[in-house]
Amino acid sequence: PLTALAVGLDPRESRPALFAGTAGEGLLIVSEDGRMELVRAEEQAARDIEALLPLSDGRLLIGTQQRGVVRYDAAGMGPLDDALAGGHVVALAGEPEEIWIATLDDGLIRYHGGAIERIDDHSGLPDKRLLSLAVQGERVFAGTAVGVAELVDGKLARTPADGFFASALAASDSTLYVGTLEEGIAAVALDRARPGALERPAAQGPSDVRQLAELDQTLYAVTPEALWRREADGDWRVAVEPAGGLRDRNISALRVDPGGRVWAGYFDKGLDIWDGTGVAASVEDDVIYCVNRLAWDDERATMAVATANGLAFLDAAGGVKQVLRRADGLMADHVTDFVFRPGGWVAATPAGLTFFDAGGMRGLYALHGLVNNHVYTLGAQGQTLLTGTLGGLSVLENGVVRKSYTTANSGLRHNWISALAEFRGDWYVGTYGAGVVRLRPDGRLETFEDMDGVEVNPNAMAVSGSRVYAGTLDRGLLVYDADSDRWSFATQGFPSPNVTALAYQAETLYIGTDNSLARITEKDLSFK
Repeated sequence: PLTALAVGLDPRESRPALFAGTAGEGLLIVSEDGRMELVRAEEQAARDIEALLPLSDGRLLIGTQQRGVVRYDAAGMGPLDDALAGGHVVALAGEPEEIWIATLDDGLIRYHGGAIERIDDHSGLPDKRLLSLAVQGERVFAGTAVGVAELVDGKLARTPADGFFASALAASDSTLYVGTLEEGIAAVALDRARPGALERPAAQGPSDVRQLAELDQTLYAVTPEALWRREADGDWRVAVEPAGGLRDRNISALRVDPGGRVWAGYFDKGLDIWDGTGVAASVEDDVIYCVNRLAWDDERATMAVATANGLAFLDAAGGVKQVLRRADGLMADHVTDFVFRPGGWVAATPAGLTFFDAGGMRGLYALHGLVNNHVYTLGAQGQTLLTGTLGGLSVLENGVVRKSYTTANSGLRHNWISALAEFRGDWYVGTYGAGVVRLRPDGRLETFEDMDGVEVNPNAMAVSGSRVYAGTLDRGLLVYDADSDRWSFATQGFPSPNVTALAYQAETLYIGTDNSLARITEKDLSFK
């Protein structure tokens, strides 16, 4: 996810750019013409960014969670000062000749002329654990969980807004604004006529304030839900809010229906149907909860929803048509995957397979030759059905197991099969620990280089006309390019490196993670 934003000059080109800090992926730079580049520090620990400060001399200062302050200039990235190359930085402010550094554990640092001055609770701060920072002329304001300290020339002057959880600060010539976690935004007078006068937060206004900023003499507040604006009468009103955003971030399943609507299932909720402008419908009950898989059938105009609690069939509007559980004939309540087939369907469970056709329901499990009862993923093509299990891969023809692959009898490097995708006549088999292998039509298994330790998430695979995509537990998006016959990792700043679900339609890739949904056109993906 993005953690910090700033606008300044790109140190390499001296042209305006938008800088975005990320959690673990480094610095994202967006140029005037829309080009995006992800710049990473050599050390992984320096890629967790929490604060950005463009300086007038062309440098960009980067506050990190573990490696203190990093500078980015024409020469690249490196420590601002070796003495500042440690600690958790939460905010930065100032100019080249005097830089203020707020830290989570070590108070406030004043860096000027190469000298380092540390100010903490022993020097008068309410707490050495800082949350926010603002500079106005000669005044410096440091926010903590128990109040705000005002410093002049590095010395404590007073403690306005005592007792407030100061998660964000903004200062003008006459007023200090204090954004809080639960109490809204307070205003403290700074002018000589009424110094220290406190305007309590309005009853109706933003809470959980993450950032305050003044633009064109108007104060804005950023919260997780919306962007708020302070009006001339002092009231706060919502300026921008998400247009029907998804209800949850932890996405476990994705499917795009023929109308272009995105169905998103959640790990610990039901599902949303997103039409591009907002959520058109939300579905959640005692079965449609903890969604594992979504499968669309054009002929029936039906979405199948496989969950940890059963199997549901929904119409195009999200209405529930039918619900099935173990008591209705499934091998288990927990359904891990599902495929429609001509005249019927197959459901995967931890207890084997459930087939449904004109003859009704029947089960298939290890007694019938399945390599393992715990089935995670399914792949169907004609009368061929591939079943990926905890103990290997079984291939069925006309409902009968014809062959199984394990680490003991084949080139398979890991028995836990987590995802399957058919591409140009071959099957690409995702494993939870050994990346992806390829199954040829003649039954040969082919492995790829550099797949050791790669964990493909359950059912997190998708294909386009020229690529195969696989979502991994901690390495982002694994991408196979047919022209080069090579795999690469996407380097985009996705919401999380844990890619949990994928869907592809109309040259657009939808990427579900444990921290929200991303959408990107295929041509805009970059790789490493």
